[in-house]
Amino acid sequence: MYWFALFLWLGWLQPSASEFPKFEIEAPPELAAVRARLESIPPSRFADIAEFLGVMDPRPAIQVLLATEASDLAREVAPWISGFAVGESNLIVIFPSRSPGYPDNTLEDVLRHEVAHILIWRASAGRPVPRWFNEGVAMEVERARRFQDQTQLLYHLVTGGRTDLEHLDRLFSGSQNDQTRAYALAGAFVHDLVQEHGRAAYREILMRIRRGSPFDIAFADVTGITPSHAESLFWDRQRIWTSWLPIVTSSATLWLAVTTLALVAIYVRRRRNREIEEQWAKEEESDADE
Repeated sequence: MYWFALFLWLGWLQPSASEFPKFEIEAPPELAAVRARLESIPPSRFADIAEFLGVMDPRPAIQVLLATEASDLAREVAPWISGFAVGESNLIVIFPSRSPGYPDNTLEDVLRHEVAHILIWRASAGRPVPRWFNEGVAMEVERARRFQDQTQLLYHLVTGGRTDLEHLDRLFSGSQNDQTRAYALAGAFVHDLVQEHGRAAYREILMRIRRGSPFDIAFADVTGITPSHAESLFWDRQRIWTSWLPIVTSSATLWLAVTTLALVAIYVRRRRNREIEEQWAKEEESDADE
């Protein structure tokens, strides 16, 4: 009886997927339709993010503010930014009139990404987390990796070369192109971490940070290597792209490929003409015999 009562008590303490996370959405009258659309999304659609990050306390509710382009908030951030989160305030600000840019495609994508940031802040108890890790984990938990992620990574590997983690953090404060590159590399780096150490790795890192460990020590304790060593291994695994693709896509290689195709086409055409001429000759001989 005691164990049965304890089981019921623990089940009562554990929030269900339908309860977490909770949202309180505010919007001006002109954005009432967007507010209604976001309110229609069941909280359970975001519960997987909380589960991945190991955050189970549904309190406090996440405040979501929808802002217009005429608002002071819109004037304070770059025009390509469609949303941002403030972890210590449990606040998400979204600009519905702005088309989501990479790594998001829809308004729900933006909301999921910013919810991930709020929950990362809670998982780490607000302790310092590098921007590249924060953004990379948010991308990893908000959705499955897409073909677009691979193409963005390939493009930035070929056009930008190697970037260290310190510089990667600074890119998030740069231009729109800088930020796109930062998201592509941070997402790929964290995904590579998950491939090597499992999805529990980033959750365990955040848990250790919450307990007071600096990020570098928490990272090394969980993965067995330092962030700088993980960075080197990541770039080593990308060498096939950074070494061979520039050669394959160089102008000289492309001209060689075009020339080769042209020569092959000429050869095939001449052989076909020769076969046709031989066929005509046979037909003429047959007519002469008759």
